[in-house]
Amino acid sequence: MPTSTLSDAELCLQEKQLFVNDGRLPPESMGLLRPTTLDTPIEEIKRRYNEDGYVFVKGLVPRNDILQARRKYFELLAPTNVLKPGTKPVEGIFNTAQDKLNFPGIGAGVANSTDEHGRTTGPDPDLAGLFGDLALQAHSEDWYKEDLCRHPALQEFVAKMTGWGDNTLGIRRTLLRNNMPGNKAIGVHYDQIFLRHGEDTFVTAWVPIGDIKIDGGGLIYLEKGKLSLIPSRHLLGAEIEADFTKLAREAGLPEEEIKNAYNQNMMNGGLLSTGPAGFAKEHNSRWLLTAYEAGDIVFHNSYAIHASTINYDDENVIRLGTDLRYVDSSRPWDEVRTAP
Repeated sequence: MPTSTLSDAELCLQEKQLFVNDGRLPPESMGLLRPTTLDTPIEEIKRRYNEDGYVFVKGLVPRNDILQARRKYFELLAPTNVLKPGTKPVEGIFNTAQDKLNFPGIGAGVANSTDEHGRTTGPDPDLAGLFGDLALQAHSEDWYKEDLCRHPALQEFVAKMTGWGDNTLGIRRTLLRNNMPGNKAIGVHYDQIFLRHGEDTFVTAWVPIGDIKIDGGGLIYLEKGKLSLIPSRHLLGAEIEADFTKLAREAGLPEEEIKNAYNQNMMNGGLLSTGPAGFAKEHNSRWLLTAYEAGDIVFHNSYAIHASTINYDDENVIRLGTDLRYVDSSRPWDEVRTAP
């Protein structure tokens, strides 16, 4: 594991019991995401993004704007009775009288969570199907696709950090993910896997839609790798991608298949691994974690390796977040995989 003097906050973190798909994260596999405040000079923000592969910005979007999206989302899902009776939609408290398996996270790679037609299913197929339909419908609601996805604070920050200016384009294809308490978490991946038909310079903005405790299923990021000298990239992710491409060409795959996130060299769902604990041990690294507040944003590059913890919030708060992506519209970008 990387060796360094641990801060008091990191020592406190290592006393916590945090879980991923393959068990508890060992203390030596955990560190803290570095926060960046709004008064940080833009040159320092650029340096952190280039060196770390991410920048975790506190309070970038007004809190009320985020909470409005959270309220609207759970109001839409209310017919499924996913929420605890007597609670407010904005709180997003899971109804523990329900079977959590009827509410799988979109894109989390949960086995048997869709039927032969691709519709969400579970122990109660009708209920799970309704939940999946409404969760997908949320992507087309104005409060999401216009008010949140096109929020000027996000667009302006990316334009300044990258230097793209007016060429900064937020692409339409996004993903709203919910994570019910106790359900399977998101596996290990990096985003370039899914957007190989364009340049690798796009920026992902991960938006927590509501407060997320450190054990509430938020995203975790692998500490930057030490395996190469590739500049301005999350080094380990870049090397893995290069290896995948090399293996695919040696296997004689056609170029279109090489760009496919689900080709024969990838795991199901385009994941590097379903188990973050084992992945960190294999690569002699650690996962960086934090608690998130509504309005916080993590911007990461195309090779930043990330996953999530299992949501074990002690109040059964449902974790909700979304992935938004930005490109330089003056350069080639993946218009194949990003159509609405």
